[in-house]
Amino acid sequence: MKVALVHDWLTGMRGGERVLEQMIKLYPDAEIHTLLHIPGTVSETIEACPVHTTFIQRLPYAATKYRWYLPVFPWAVEELSLSGYDLVISSSHCVAKSVITDSTTPHLCYCHTPMRYAWDQFDTYFSRERYGTVRYATIRAIIASLRRWDRATASRVDAFAANSAWVAGRIRRYYGRSATVIPPPVDTEFFVPEENVKPEDYYLVVSALSPYKCNEVVFEAFNRLQRRLVVVGTGPDKERLEALAGPTVEMLGRVDGKELRSLYQGCSGVILAAVEDAGIVPVEVMACGRPPLVLARGGASETIRDGVTGTLIQEQTPEAIIEAIDRSEATPFNSEKIRASALRYAPDRFLGRFSTFINTSLEKNLH
Repeated sequence: MKVALVHDWLTGMRGGERVLEQMIKLYPDAEIHTLLHIPGTVSETIEACPVHTTFIQRLPYAATKYRWYLPVFPWAVEELSLSGYDLVISSSHCVAKSVITDSTTPHLCYCHTPMRYAWDQFDTYFSRERYGTVRYATIRAIIASLRRWDRATASRVDAFAANSAWVAGRIRRYYGRSATVIPPPVDTEFFVPEENVKPEDYYLVVSALSPYKCNEVVFEAFNRLQRRLVVVGTGPDKERLEALAGPTVEMLGRVDGKELRSLYQGCSGVILAAVEDAGIVPVEVMACGRPPLVLARGGASETIRDGVTGTLIQEQTPEAIIEAIDRSEATPFNSEKIRASALRYAPDRFLGRFSTFINTSLEKNLH
């Protein structure tokens, strides 16, 4: 079977790329189609595949400023040549799901999220205060057109899978389509507890430093508490957050996998204050036997049992985060039970669920 895997862009290893790796395990001879590929930024598993890109690859500053070209992404993704394949699988959080395939070729989509900036988080990404009235109006018109295209092209997908019930709800709301929920894979053989490590008195944020992540609320909570907060990650919100960081907030930027694992193993907990599409970070820290504190909305909240494997934060406020910390520290968590909950997200579980989804969808397509 000749298979094409379509991914929005290949510029680093995040949750979406971990899903792509598992797809390659299912179809090791597959070819990858993407808007942009920066060699050396993804895993050896992905780099070993044939990769086909679009004209975005050749545009100025594409390697670092590719999001500037969002208005032309629809043209770029529709130019990908997908004729002659027996199966097309898209891994999409932006435009990958909108590829054009042969009429007889099944197209299955693993949707990480309908594009946030086109739908419910437009004002988080493109606020009037940040861009000014004229630029804001221009961006709003462009995004309105993109939103109509995004909705219309959902019909190009034969079957959707979603990474959480939260995202399945958004697919239903914006595309009018149902989706099979398949939680993303987490490397539970790498993220493991360390018996000789006792938790230290610090909390951890592992996050892209983007406006929608609401990290400023966590910073404010720890500025008030005067307790240690370690922050892993980088992004466009970095400078603003650095200005908000008090003396007990330590910003590490990017770290490698082994350092991240050590930070998980030694922390009092990981805090996520954003409405997340899925919950990879909380599952990683649970695999290390430590409890996450996550917002009670979004896909991340589906990964824990409040008071058993983690703690829910009721609101995106400093007061709610402080209250959740108090509840977490008063809870006698069992690290073995926490890790056992994380094992539901092991890669072999993902592969089994995704294989079933593919086979079931292809059977329906044949009939």
